[in-house]
Amino acid sequence: MLCQVEGIGANLGMGIPARVFYTVMRLSPPWVRSRMWKVLYQRMASSQDDPEFKFMNYGFKDDSRPQLSQEDEPNRLFIQLYHMNIRDISLNGKDVLEVGSGRGGGADWISRTMNPKSLVAVDYSEQAVLRCIDWYASQKNLSFIEGNAEKLPLEGESFDVVYNVESSHCYGDVQAFLHEVFRVLRSGGKFCWTDMRDPQTMQEMHDQFTKTGFQIECKSDVTNNVIDALNEIDESRRGMIRKSAPASLRKSFETFGGVPGTAVYEALKSGRIGYFRYLLTKP
Repeated sequence: MLCQVEGIGANLGMGIPARVFYTVMRLSPPWVRSRMWKVLYQRMASSQDDPEFKFMNYGFKDDSRPQLSQEDEPNRLFIQLYHMNIRDISLNGKDVLEVGSGRGGGADWISRTMNPKSLVAVDYSEQAVLRCIDWYASQKNLSFIEGNAEKLPLEGESFDVVYNVESSHCYGDVQAFLHEVFRVLRSGGKFCWTDMRDPQTMQEMHDQFTKTGFQIECKSDVTNNVIDALNEIDESRRGMIRKSAPASLRKSFETFGGVPGTAVYEALKSGRIGYFRYLLTKP
Protein backbone atom coordinates (compact mmCIF):
# COMPACT_ATOMS: atom_id res chain seq x y z
CA MET A 1 0.00 0.00 0.00
CA LEU A 2 2.63 2.56 0.96
CA CYS A 3 4.01 2.48 -2.57
CA GLN A 4 0.72 4.09 -3.65
CA VAL A 5 1.26 7.40 -1.83
CA GLU A 6 3.90 9.04 -4.00
CA GLY A 7 1.25 10.78 -6.07
CA ILE A 8 -0.86 11.62 -3.01
CA GLY A 9 1.85 13.34 -1.05
CA ALA A 10 4.12 15.02 -3.58
CA ASN A 11 3.87 18.36 -1.78
CA LEU A 12 3.87 17.13 1.80
CA GLY A 13 7.58 17.09 2.58
CA MET A 14 8.01 13.41 1.87
CA GLY A 15 11.78 13.58 1.53
CA ILE A 16 13.69 12.76 -1.64
CA PRO A 17 14.72 9.17 -0.69
CA ALA A 18 11.14 8.24 0.18
CA ARG A 19 9.79 9.90 -2.97
CA VAL A 20 12.28 7.99 -5.15
CA PHE A 21 11.48 4.75 -3.31
CA TYR A 22 7.72 5.08 -3.80
CA THR A 23 8.08 6.11 -7.46
CA VAL A 24 10.25 3.11 -8.27
CA MET A 25 7.83 0.87 -6.36
CA ARG A 26 4.90 2.13 -8.42
CA LEU A 27 6.69 1.41 -11.72
CA SER A 28 8.28 -1.92 -10.81
CA PRO A 29 7.03 -5.51 -11.27
CA PRO A 30 6.03 -7.45 -8.13
CA TRP A 31 9.33 -9.29 -7.66
CA VAL A 32 11.26 -5.99 -7.72
CA ARG A 33 8.89 -4.40 -5.18
CA SER A 34 9.30 -7.37 -2.87
CA ARG A 35 13.09 -7.22 -3.16
CA MET A 36 13.13 -3.46 -2.47
CA TRP A 37 11.11 -3.85 0.72
CA LYS A 38 13.48 -6.61 1.83
CA VAL A 39 16.52 -4.39 1.28
CA LEU A 40 14.86 -1.52 3.18
CA TYR A 41 13.94 -3.64 6.19
CA GLN A 42 17.29 -5.42 6.20
CA ARG A 43 18.95 -2.01 6.46
CA MET A 44 16.60 -0.86 9.19
CA ALA A 45 17.09 -4.08 11.16
CA SER A 46 20.87 -3.89 10.97
CA SER A 47 21.03 -0.20 11.90
CA GLN A 48 18.46 -0.24 14.72
CA ASP A 49 19.96 -2.52 17.36
CA ASP A 50 18.19 -1.06 20.41
CA PRO A 51 16.29 -3.95 22.07
CA GLU A 52 13.82 -1.44 23.53
CA PHE A 53 12.67 -0.62 19.98
CA LYS A 54 10.42 -3.67 19.55
CA PHE A 55 7.56 -2.31 17.43
CA MET A 56 7.36 -0.61 14.04
CA ASN A 57 3.58 -0.38 13.61
CA TYR A 58 1.30 2.70 13.69
CA GLY A 59 -0.58 1.73 16.84
CA PHE A 60 -4.27 1.55 17.74
CA LYS A 61 -6.38 3.40 20.30
CA ASP A 62 -9.90 2.69 21.55
CA ASP A 63 -11.77 2.07 24.82
CA SER A 64 -10.89 -1.64 24.94
CA ARG A 65 -7.63 -1.54 26.87
CA PRO A 66 -5.97 -4.90 27.58
CA GLN A 67 -4.31 -5.20 30.96
CA LEU A 68 -0.55 -4.85 30.50
CA SER A 69 2.43 -5.42 32.73
CA GLN A 70 4.61 -2.53 33.79
CA GLU A 71 7.21 -3.78 31.32
CA ASP A 72 4.77 -3.64 28.41
CA GLU A 73 2.97 -0.39 29.28
CA PRO A 74 5.35 1.93 27.33
CA ASN A 75 4.38 0.05 24.16
CA ARG A 76 0.64 0.07 24.87
CA LEU A 77 -0.60 1.58 21.60
CA PHE A 78 1.53 -0.75 19.49
CA ILE A 79 0.43 -3.78 21.50
CA GLN A 80 -3.20 -2.67 21.18
CA LEU A 81 -2.93 -2.97 17.39
CA TYR A 82 -2.00 -6.64 17.82
CA HIS A 83 -4.69 -7.10 20.45
CA MET A 84 -7.34 -5.59 18.18
CA ASN A 85 -6.36 -7.97 15.40
CA ILE A 86 -6.72 -11.17 17.49
CA ARG A 87 -9.09 -10.23 20.30
CA ASP A 88 -12.14 -12.08 18.93
CA ILE A 89 -10.49 -15.51 19.07
CA SER A 90 -8.71 -17.66 21.64
CA LEU A 91 -5.07 -18.63 21.14
CA ASN A 92 -4.95 -20.80 24.25
CA GLY A 93 -3.23 -24.11 23.42
CA LYS A 94 -3.16 -23.31 19.69
CA ASP A 95 -0.40 -23.54 17.09
CA VAL A 96 -0.03 -19.97 15.88
CA LEU A 97 1.87 -18.33 13.01
CA GLU A 98 2.77 -14.67 12.54
CA VAL A 99 3.71 -13.66 9.01
CA GLY A 100 5.80 -10.48 8.92
CA SER A 101 7.02 -10.39 12.51
CA GLY A 102 9.40 -7.44 12.18
CA ARG A 103 11.23 -6.71 15.42
CA GLY A 104 9.26 -9.38 17.24
CA GLY A 105 7.49 -7.27 19.84
CA GLY A 106 4.02 -8.48 18.91
CA ALA A 107 5.01 -12.14 18.80
CA ASP A 108 6.77 -11.81 22.15
CA TRP A 109 3.75 -10.23 23.84
CA ILE A 110 1.29 -12.73 22.36
CA SER A 111 3.42 -15.76 23.25
CA ARG A 112 3.78 -14.51 26.85
CA THR A 113 0.18 -13.47 27.49
CA MET A 114 -2.14 -15.49 25.21
CA ASN A 115 -0.80 -18.96 26.10
CA PRO A 116 -0.44 -20.45 22.61
CA LYS A 117 1.02 -23.94 22.47
CA SER A 118 3.54 -22.62 19.95
CA LEU A 119 4.06 -19.39 18.03
CA VAL A 120 6.22 -19.40 14.90
CA ALA A 121 7.15 -15.92 13.66
CA VAL A 122 8.29 -15.56 10.03
CA ASP A 123 10.01 -12.52 8.56
CA TYR A 124 11.70 -11.76 5.23
CA SER A 125 14.63 -9.95 6.88
CA GLU A 126 17.47 -12.20 8.02
CA GLN A 127 18.83 -9.41 10.23
CA ALA A 128 15.46 -8.95 11.95
CA VAL A 129 15.14 -12.70 12.57
CA LEU A 130 18.64 -12.93 14.04
CA ARG A 131 17.95 -10.04 16.42
CA CYS A 132 14.66 -11.61 17.52
CA ILE A 133 16.29 -14.98 18.16
CA ASP A 134 18.76 -13.20 20.42
CA TRP A 135 16.28 -10.90 22.18
CA TYR A 136 13.50 -13.43 22.87
CA ALA A 137 15.50 -16.63 23.46
CA SER A 138 13.97 -17.13 26.92
CA GLN A 139 10.40 -17.48 25.56
CA LYS A 140 10.15 -21.25 25.05
CA ASN A 141 6.91 -21.38 23.03
CA LEU A 142 8.22 -18.78 20.54
CA SER A 143 10.49 -19.32 17.53
CA PHE A 144 11.62 -17.09 14.66
CA ILE A 145 12.49 -18.19 11.13
CA GLU A 146 13.43 -16.41 7.93
CA GLY A 147 10.92 -16.85 5.12
CA ASN A 148 9.00 -15.29 2.26
CA ALA A 149 5.30 -14.62 2.91
CA GLU A 150 4.58 -15.61 -0.69
CA LYS A 151 6.28 -19.01 -0.29
CA LEU A 152 6.22 -19.99 3.37
CA PRO A 153 8.82 -22.61 4.40
CA LEU A 154 6.20 -24.51 6.42
CA GLU A 155 4.13 -27.67 6.15
CA GLY A 156 0.52 -27.49 5.00
CA GLU A 157 -2.31 -27.63 7.54
CA SER A 158 0.04 -27.08 10.48
CA PHE A 159 -1.49 -24.02 12.22
CA ASP A 160 -4.74 -23.20 13.98
CA VAL A 161 -4.29 -19.42 13.68
CA VAL A 162 -2.34 -17.16 11.32
CA TYR A 163 -2.12 -13.43 11.93
CA ASN A 164 -0.61 -10.62 9.87
CA VAL A 165 -0.21 -7.04 11.13
CA GLU A 166 0.69 -4.03 8.97
CA SER A 167 2.95 -6.08 6.72
CA SER A 168 1.13 -7.23 3.59
CA HIS A 169 1.44 -3.84 1.85
CA CYS A 170 5.09 -4.82 1.31
CA TYR A 171 4.29 -8.02 -0.60
CA GLY A 172 4.78 -8.17 -4.34
CA ASP A 173 2.10 -10.86 -4.88
CA VAL A 174 -0.71 -10.65 -2.32
CA GLN A 175 -2.68 -13.46 -3.94
CA ALA A 176 0.29 -15.81 -3.50
CA PHE A 177 0.48 -14.77 0.17
CA LEU A 178 -3.21 -15.55 0.71
CA HIS A 179 -2.85 -18.96 -0.93
CA GLU A 180 0.06 -19.70 1.39
CA VAL A 181 -1.93 -18.71 4.49
CA PHE A 182 -4.82 -20.91 3.32
CA ARG A 183 -2.40 -23.79 2.70
CA VAL A 184 -0.76 -23.76 6.14
CA LEU A 185 -4.03 -23.37 8.08
CA ARG A 186 -5.91 -26.39 9.35
CA SER A 187 -9.59 -26.79 8.54
CA GLY A 188 -11.53 -24.36 10.74
CA GLY A 189 -8.40 -22.27 11.29
CA LYS A 190 -8.56 -18.50 11.69
CA PHE A 191 -6.75 -15.79 9.74
CA CYS A 192 -6.48 -12.38 11.45
CA TRP A 193 -5.38 -9.59 9.10
CA THR A 194 -4.96 -5.84 9.51
CA ASP A 195 -3.26 -3.31 7.21
CA MET A 196 -3.65 -0.23 5.00
CA ARG A 197 -5.15 0.00 1.51
CA ASP A 198 -6.79 2.58 -0.71
CA PRO A 199 -10.53 1.84 -1.15
CA GLN A 200 -10.21 0.29 -4.61
CA THR A 201 -7.33 -1.98 -3.62
CA MET A 202 -9.17 -2.98 -0.44
CA GLN A 203 -12.17 -4.06 -2.50
CA GLU A 204 -9.86 -6.09 -4.71
CA MET A 205 -8.33 -7.71 -1.64
CA HIS A 206 -11.77 -8.44 -0.20
CA ASP A 207 -12.51 -10.34 -3.41
CA GLN A 208 -9.13 -12.10 -3.15
CA PHE A 209 -10.01 -13.33 0.35
CA THR A 210 -13.16 -15.03 -0.91
CA LYS A 211 -11.53 -16.24 -4.14
CA THR A 212 -8.85 -17.97 -2.08
CA GLY A 213 -11.57 -19.83 -0.18
CA PHE A 214 -11.82 -17.91 3.10
CA GLN A 215 -15.11 -17.20 4.84
CA ILE A 216 -15.27 -13.62 6.12
CA GLU A 217 -16.38 -13.65 9.76
CA CYS A 218 -16.16 -9.89 10.30
CA LYS A 219 -14.47 -6.80 8.91
CA SER A 220 -14.08 -3.22 10.07
CA ASP A 221 -12.53 0.11 9.18
CA VAL A 222 -10.23 1.14 12.05
CA THR A 223 -8.65 4.17 10.36
CA ASN A 224 -9.72 6.68 13.01
CA ASN A 225 -8.34 4.49 15.80
CA VAL A 226 -4.98 4.34 14.04
CA ILE A 227 -4.95 8.10 13.42
CA ASP A 228 -5.63 8.69 17.12
CA ALA A 229 -2.64 6.49 17.97
CA LEU A 230 -0.38 8.28 15.46
CA ASN A 231 -1.34 11.60 17.02
CA GLU A 232 -0.49 10.34 20.51
CA ILE A 233 2.90 8.89 19.56
CA ASP A 234 3.86 11.83 17.33
CA GLU A 235 6.38 13.45 19.67
CA SER A 236 8.06 10.20 20.71
CA ARG A 237 8.31 8.92 17.12
CA ARG A 238 9.84 12.19 15.90
CA GLY A 239 12.30 12.03 18.79
CA MET A 240 13.31 8.49 17.92
CA ILE A 241 13.84 9.46 14.29
CA ARG A 242 15.93 12.49 15.26
CA LYS A 243 18.03 10.26 17.47
CA SER A 244 18.57 7.40 15.04
CA ALA A 245 18.41 8.81 11.49
CA PRO A 246 20.81 11.16 9.70
CA ALA A 247 19.36 14.58 8.89
CA SER A 248 19.18 13.76 5.16
CA LEU A 249 16.84 10.82 5.83
CA ARG A 250 14.61 12.17 8.60
CA LYS A 251 11.78 13.35 6.34
CA SER A 252 11.73 9.98 4.61
CA PHE A 253 11.74 8.08 7.92
CA GLU A 254 8.88 10.28 9.13
CA THR A 255 6.94 9.34 5.99
CA PHE A 256 7.55 5.62 6.53
CA GLY A 257 6.51 6.10 10.17
CA GLY A 258 3.19 7.85 9.40
CA VAL A 259 4.15 10.99 11.32
CA PRO A 260 1.41 13.68 11.25
CA GLY A 261 1.88 16.03 8.32
CA THR A 262 3.47 13.43 6.05
CA ALA A 263 1.92 11.92 2.92
CA VAL A 264 0.76 8.69 4.52
CA TYR A 265 -0.79 10.42 7.53
CA GLU A 266 -2.63 12.98 5.39
CA ALA A 267 -3.91 10.22 3.10
CA LEU A 268 -5.31 8.41 6.15
CA LYS A 269 -6.90 11.63 7.40
CA SER A 270 -8.53 12.37 4.04
CA GLY A 271 -9.81 8.83 3.46
CA ARG A 272 -7.67 8.24 0.38
CA ILE A 273 -6.12 5.40 2.35
CA GLY A 274 -7.91 3.37 5.01
CA TYR A 275 -6.78 1.00 7.73
CA PHE A 276 -8.80 -2.23 7.83
CA ARG A 277 -9.19 -5.37 9.90
CA TYR A 278 -10.56 -8.76 8.77
CA LEU A 279 -11.23 -12.01 10.63
CA LEU A 280 -11.45 -14.98 8.26
CA THR A 281 -11.94 -18.73 8.56
CA LYS A 282 -10.70 -21.62 6.43
CA PRO A 283 -13.74 -23.94 6.03
